[in-house]
Amino acid sequence: MKLHEMSIIPGSKKKRTRVGRGTGSGNGTTAGKGNKGQNSRSGGGTRPGFEGGQMPLYRLLPKRGFKNIFAKTYAEVNVSTLNRFEDGTEVTPVTLVDAGIVKNVRDGIRILGNGELEKKLTVKAQGFTKSAQQKIEAAGGKVEVI
Repeated sequence: MKLHEMSIIPGSKKKRTRVGRGTGSGNGTTAGKGNKGQNSRSGGGTRPGFEGGQMPLYRLLPKRGFKNIFAKTYAEVNVSTLNRFEDGTEVTPVTLVDAGIVKNVRDGIRILGNGELEKKLTVKAQGFTKSAQQKIEAAGGKVEVI
């Protein structure tokens, strides 16, 4: 069977009911909302989390911890992953994204000192650990903080 040979099975596509379009439609006058009451009015109904006047769960539970809104999250890259670049390459956040090492730069890139580096690279990033800096410089490369 090919795409152009396929046909719609009867009953699979149901027409939506148009509510409030006169008595002849079978769903006119009150439009299926019944008579009177909160939910029959426009804008009626309760807000999300409303429990009929009972103390809602989000107010019952205690607040926990502290969220620092100024905290920075860095995309972390190990020194060993930089081995896939050629000798003498300038490694920047843009080249890391292009190479598929980092998906999202976030607030910057931080190079961690896990693994060994065999290539001579110029690495430009927002942060370096001491061990990462030592390993890059030991391999003959340069470290630049952006």
